[in-house]
Amino acid sequence: MPNPVLLAAARSRRMRDVVTSVPLTKGVVDRFVAGDDLEAAVRVVEALVGGGVAVTLDHLGEDTVEVGQARDTRDAYLRLMSVLEEGRLSEGADVSLKLSALGLGLSEGLALDHARDICAAAERVGMTVTLDMEDHTTVDSTLEVLGKLRVDFPWVGVAVQAMLRRSEGDLRDLAGSRVRLVKGAYAEPVSVAFQGRREVDLAYVRGLRTLMGADGYPMIATHDPRIIEIASLLAGERAPGSYEFQMLYGVRVAEQDRLARRHRMRVYVPYGVDWYGYFMRRLAERPANLAFFLRSFVSR
Repeated sequence: MPNPVLLAAARSRRMRDVVTSVPLTKGVVDRFVAGDDLEAAVRVVEALVGGGVAVTLDHLGEDTVEVGQARDTRDAYLRLMSVLEEGRLSEGADVSLKLSALGLGLSEGLALDHARDICAAAERVGMTVTLDMEDHTTVDSTLEVLGKLRVDFPWVGVAVQAMLRRSEGDLRDLAGSRVRLVKGAYAEPVSVAFQGRREVDLAYVRGLRTLMGADGYPMIATHDPRIIEIASLLAGERAPGSYEFQMLYGVRVAEQDRLARRHRMRVYVPYGVDWYGYFMRRLAERPANLAFFLRSFVSR
């Protein structure tokens, strides 16, 4: 399970100020983040697409507290899609949206309006949109926005976290649509989430069976070798192109290449200057990631 101390630090503004003030070696953050700006992200997209891998892009940021910040995030996505279209990279690509970055904490209507603008632009250039799921307090509002978006854009996807106890019911309701199944990367209380690795893994497999047995489009987001094996077996019962695997940028790259030879493979590509929360959750997920981070200071 993810390190709870690091997950808590990911939401701490005080820790954000401390960590972002340290002159980290560029290679540390670049292991998980495509770059600070759009140009860097496009270079990564070109390389991945050239290697036969699809992409979903996340303009980093969350928990927006100002209307102007939310508007800037929307505009960043609109610019991203325009640049991808110009470079003939938009067809089949996806963007991942955190509704809190679009103003959900200020107003559900504000986030919905911004998300609608992004969905309309995505449809024009042959892209799709997937709503990221944040901590458990945002699940109901995220699903509410999803339902409203799907009136005009029925192809909009959503992420569901297997670790949340409610997710089995949510997955049954969503199984006929585009759903990204993840384990979960937030520190959640025992009252709403499974805590042990085995419990979360079992919940993930139950959810996977629900999605793979339905007529929707499952997006299997995992780096777990055992779950990949189970998903590959279940995929044998589905038509090619009716599902995909997903992994994070910079994680298990050789496995990404292997899966891309047999299945549709999509890489989650984050970029932008607001990398702190995303970066800390990646450190929390695996001890090897934290060791890599600490070694960077020793080797400087």
